[in-house]
Amino acid sequence: MWDYSDKVIDHYRNPRNVGKIDNADAVGLAGSLACGDQLKIYLKIENNIVTDAKFQTFGCGSAVASSSILTEMIIGKTVDEVKKITNQDIADQLDGLPPEKMHCSVMGYEALEDALKNWDNYQDLDEIRNEAPDKIVCTCFGVTENQIWDAIKSNGFKTVEEITEFTQAGGACGRCKSLIKDIIDTYYKKETEENTLSPAQKILKINNIIENQISLELKKDGGDITLVDIQDNKVMVKLRGKCSGCKNSHLTLKAFVETTLREAVDKNIEVVEV
Repeated sequence: MWDYSDKVIDHYRNPRNVGKIDNADAVGLAGSLACGDQLKIYLKIENNIVTDAKFQTFGCGSAVASSSILTEMIIGKTVDEVKKITNQDIADQLDGLPPEKMHCSVMGYEALEDALKNWDNYQDLDEIRNEAPDKIVCTCFGVTENQIWDAIKSNGFKTVEEITEFTQAGGACGRCKSLIKDIIDTYYKKETEENTLSPAQKILKINNIIENQISLELKKDGGDITLVDIQDNKVMVKLRGKCSGCKNSHLTLKAFVETTLREAVDKNIEVVEV
């Protein structure tokens, strides 16, 4: 049995802003009736401010509650403020949702995103992201590649099961699970590549840390450090002085320098005294 907050129960039993806005300035749709959940949201926008919002939804209590509180969150806010709202913000406003029901907040976010995308004065999301047009990965639930990418980025998901629980992607026929796995692998491969320093960048970073961090620390005790050479992960240095309270000063200084460089640059760095 899922544990729902009082806010979820309240918004499910007494949903706010249910209905349709005639001549709405923006309309967004998310989900699929064929798969069980669907949300349609209507926005009235005047002078760049959302003056009214209503929704129609077909789904579980969490879907109703997420849609209800979303309309309360956006009425009175500027479009710029509204477009910063995430599915996690929706869940937080409800004092949390069970993990199995987080896809309901995602559906609210997606419907809002769709509405703003269709608003005449709102920039297309593809232009904002500067990426190729989004493509559907899970045809059963209409989950796109960017939605899966964003879920990984925001939550650190590393398994297909986590993505399915959060977005529903892969939860029906399952044919897209291999594609989801490819997206996960690609994300973490790209993240690793982005965090990998080139040899030149590595040398500059090591030199900067020695000059602006390690050297300043050693000088407090009358010591100092001179960088002699860098060969791959071997950092050759000259150390002098002492460390307050250290019985074996040189060994302790070397350990301090090595630990600092490993934490800041590369865990495989070896400091060699020359």
